[in-house]
Amino acid sequence: MPASPSDHALAHRLATQAGELLVDLRERLTTEGASGPRLKDEGDRAAHELLMLELAAAAADDAVLSEEGKDDPVRLTAARVWIVDPLDGTREFGEVPRTDWAVHVALVEDGRPIAGAVALPAQGVTLSTEHPPPLAPPVDGPPRLVVSRTRPPAAAERIAAALDGVLVAMGSAGAKAMAVVQGQADIYAHSGGQYEWDSCAPVAVAAAAGLHTSRLDGSPLVYNQPDVYLPDLLICRPELAERALAILNG
Repeated sequence: MPASPSDHALAHRLATQAGELLVDLRERLTTEGASGPRLKDEGDRAAHELLMLELAAAAADDAVLSEEGKDDPVRLTAARVWIVDPLDGTREFGEVPRTDWAVHVALVEDGRPIAGAVALPAQGVTLSTEHPPPLAPPVDGPPRLVVSRTRPPAAAERIAAALDGVLVAMGSAGAKAMAVVQGQADIYAHSGGQYEWDSCAPVAVAAAAGLHTSRLDGSPLVYNQPDVYLPDLLICRPELAERALAILNG
């Protein structure tokens, strides 16, 4: 079944609300002289607790999978599962004033994200399936590929080499995916290992915006699996999808 308007609205509201909490928390702790480790620990905990409380109140019949919570196997038989990453890019959150961190909230049914939101709280933006952003127009020049700040994944390097692309270093998975949604980049190809909460909400928003989303072999991304490790993905402009997949699988 497709998501209801209230599902889209709830995802948007919760991602935004958790993001606002994180912005306020970061500012307060920084004023108190807190270091990165404390910022990261308290940010993870506070955002997780808020999302669990709000989901229990607004979607009590649904299961939840959170990066910061204990995995409850009841989700595997639930009709609807919320998959959340309360603070995606914890490292960047702890490095004030970086803005490339996010909050992910998604609803999954039959393995597929049907609603989702990605908040970029330090940028004052929430992108969601409630009002999907329009596909950004193409930009002249070489394709821009968003990659990890520390080690570009092999998939991205392979595509960049074949298409004379430019690598753009960025923090969290949500920030990278939303850079493509917002037209600040063209391709997000990840092959370095991820979990379902890293990509579920970004994939929901990217697909709603008209972008291509898949595994690196072109197969669908399937969520709410017994093993939550989902190691790779491709989010890119639709006109680049065929070439990117051919490069990766040629």
